[in-house]
Amino acid sequence: MRRVKFDSTAIASAGYDPATAVLEIEFAGGGLYRYRLVPPSVWRELTAAESAGRYFAERIRDRFPEEWVP
Repeated sequence: MRRVKFDSTAIASAGYDPATAVLEIEFAGGGLYRYRLVPPSVWRELTAAESAGRYFAERIRDRFPEEWVP
């Protein structure tokens, strides 16, 4: 999955696969997580958000099935 870099203190990069509705987020502090069942609108809003970290906390965290990617 191709990821894009973010100008964020919380998120280093993220990528989205619309075919599988999977969002991957690499956090600035380390760690890569995969979120499933994410609609394309969430990806668009994340990439356009003034604060990607705030958007993640309010609209993604604890709302979609997640898994840590070792």
